[in-house]
Amino acid sequence: MNKPLDASLVRADTQVKITRVETIPVRVPMRVPFKIANGAARPFTEVLIVRLHTDQGLVGIGETQAWRRQGSSETLATLTSTIRDWFTPLLVGQSPFALPAIVAKMDDAIYKSLYAQAAVTDALYDLQGKILGVPVWQLLGGKFRDRLAGCAVLSIKPELEETLAGAQKFRDQGYRSFTMKIGVDPKEDERNVRALRERFGPDVILRVDANAGMDFDGALALLKKLEPYDLDVAEQMLALWDMDGLAELARQVSMPLMADECVATDHDLINVIRRRAATVVQTKIAKNGGIWRVHKLWTIAAAAGMRIFPGNHPSTSIATAAVLHLAAAWPGPLLEGPFSVGLTLFDGDVVTEPLRMDGPEVLLPQGPGLGVTLDDERIRHMRVDL
Repeated sequence: MNKPLDASLVRADTQVKITRVETIPVRVPMRVPFKIANGAARPFTEVLIVRLHTDQGLVGIGETQAWRRQGSSETLATLTSTIRDWFTPLLVGQSPFALPAIVAKMDDAIYKSLYAQAAVTDALYDLQGKILGVPVWQLLGGKFRDRLAGCAVLSIKPELEETLAGAQKFRDQGYRSFTMKIGVDPKEDERNVRALRERFGPDVILRVDANAGMDFDGALALLKKLEPYDLDVAEQMLALWDMDGLAELARQVSMPLMADECVATDHDLINVIRRRAATVVQTKIAKNGGIWRVHKLWTIAAAAGMRIFPGNHPSTSIATAAVLHLAAAWPGPLLEGPFSVGLTLFDGDVVTEPLRMDGPEVLLPQGPGLGVTLDDERIRHMRVDL
């Protein structure tokens, strides 16, 4: 016989209601400008924080980014407008435990609004945990790990000495996994990869990432030249629309390929799998719509035998914590991905107690929900007027 729900859960589900949706646009400065294949070097990342208020005084927070590169056309203004004008009416008066229904309504309201949805759904998870007094990983089924190692991300630099110095600093901190950004100058790309392998030898993992910035011929020629350097994977070499090209590239080179920008939805991932265009997938909290949808992508990827590369756009401790809670409850293997890149790149954070690192490993935060709390004073200095 089915047993009734625990009374405390029923009360939490029915009594707590969302009363206000607050959007907080900020610019978080980088320690040094960060350059990838597309666009100019970035001195900051534009972050939108969502804070959900309730009639019980509890708040939940989530994060997304206005990335403005392949796969993302959002700005802080458009993200704010989507959440304020379209999602807020769907949220006010609702229980935080109505997350699946809210996600369905957001889908109906704005097609493929994953960047905006990410901050909302993660704030709902944060609220659920705070109402019940449990961390998000417990809402996801329980704890398998309490820390997750990240990789060192090396941006495109004008001089080789700068690249090697940055890599050495990461290596001295215990990093053994490096992602080198490529896609602007093939000669410099080959020089950088060769120098990294010569400097650190076979004991480190090397990956390259073109951020969807190359054409087929250029990518094929470059990867053939990089084959002697034992790359673990080459990430998103081609534009996100060129799935046929990515599949053909996978057949012609020896190293595995990773899909990133071309995977936004579960349908995108299934398309990659069917075409055998990649055997590794990177997910990001903002790009893929938050914890709710990323967990689904991991499940599909694992079923297809793909390796999972937990990632993020450069993020504060909020979105980084979202990945940590997902990883804590995930029983399968995870690569050392760039989910924590913001912790190493940003000059400051937006929470009272930024996530703690032990070398390349980020420690799972304690406390209910995501385990982080907004610092209103820090936010005041970073806030953007729209």
